[in-house]
Amino acid sequence: MHDENPPPKEFDLYRDTPLRYLGYANELGEAFRTIIGRRMVRGTYGIAITYVLADTISKTKQEYEQQTSFKNVAFVGMDTILWQMLASVIIPGITINRTCAFFYNRLHGLSTPVRKFAVAGIGIVTIPIIIKPIDHMVDSLMDRTLRKFSPS
Repeated sequence: MHDENPPPKEFDLYRDTPLRYLGYANELGEAFRTIIGRRMVRGTYGIAITYVLADTISKTKQEYEQQTSFKNVAFVGMDTILWQMLASVIIPGITINRTCAFFYNRLHGLSTPVRKFAVAGIGIVTIPIIIKPIDHMVDSLMDRTLRKFSPS
């Protein structure tokens, strides 16, 4: 007879708490780009990248503290930063940017303020729709490439 209850998942400060939402800062920036401007959007990327770096440092330090090999420590750091940059910053940022640009160009019949807020709304609604598919796509990509070379 096997146990149908999987072992409890280890708590992850960067993925199991509201800190996770800092990784979405750039998507919000892209959604509000027409309202807040380029400089503020860049700031949201700074927030998201800081989140990515903090998660990477945390995971790498955790692996180091387990006294594993340098290869394992380096691999965990590389895997974390690549996954986070692709799944939390690059792909969602481009997706929201292009979605908002598409709708901004299609809603030219609306007044400028209405158009800007409509596009921001569309961008915000798009964020939860794209998160899981992007995460799964990046997992699959990483499994087929980098993770094939995992030292452990």
